[in-house]
Amino acid sequence: MKRAVYTWAGNAIALYAAVAAVGDASFAGWTSLLLAAAVFGVVNAFVKPVVTLLSLPLILLTVGIALFFINVLMLWITDAIVSGIHFDGFISLVSASIVIWLVNMVLTWLPE
Repeated sequence: MKRAVYTWAGNAIALYAAVAAVGDASFAGWTSLLLAAAVFGVVNAFVKPVVTLLSLPLILLTVGIALFFINVLMLWITDAIVSGIHFDGFISLVSASIVIWLVNMVLTWLPE
């Protein structure tokens, strides 16, 4: 349970940083941001493993670069499900994915 709360909070921080850093992104309020963080966590927990498994030949062919685009897809799915958060276009999704990756990398360095 504690790990789920940390993951949810980390996703919320990462999504906020992504929206703040990417010019073509917005969120309607803190409630929608927290909801998007929860949906993003669920999408990453349940949809991402299935997509990764189905994309395994492409991942091997591209030497792992396809994993980045799977992350972009997970963010796009979150954007499609939660109406209060919006990324305008593919470039903003790619940029936001990079920001989320960087924030999560920094958050993993923090002690629990």
